[in-house]
Amino acid sequence: MVSERIKQLREKNNLTQSSLAKKLNVTRSSVNAWEMGISVPSTSLIVDLARLFHVSTDYLLGMNENVSLDISSLSEKEIMILYELIEYFKSLKKSQI
Repeated sequence: MVSERIKQLREKNNLTQSSLAKKLNVTRSSVNAWEMGISVPSTSLIVDLARLFHVSTDYLLGMNENVSLDISSLSEKEIMILYELIEYFKSLKKSQI
């Protein structure tokens, strides 16, 4: 699960294995091993990955399917717009079922 999440997040953020490795100060072969499920990043690297990709460590570890967003820098109006968009998307999904 961790391997799939790392690869998915890396690709979603248009990073190569080499560029991700550079950001984390590890080798490209380490990133490759994580993505292939051969090894798992250390606890501190899990935290670094979570910060880099703006997800929770629980999400990375497959313990939580929810993705979280940091909205602390947004205004109240912007936050309300986001909530309205989320509700809109939820209603679309319900109507498709």
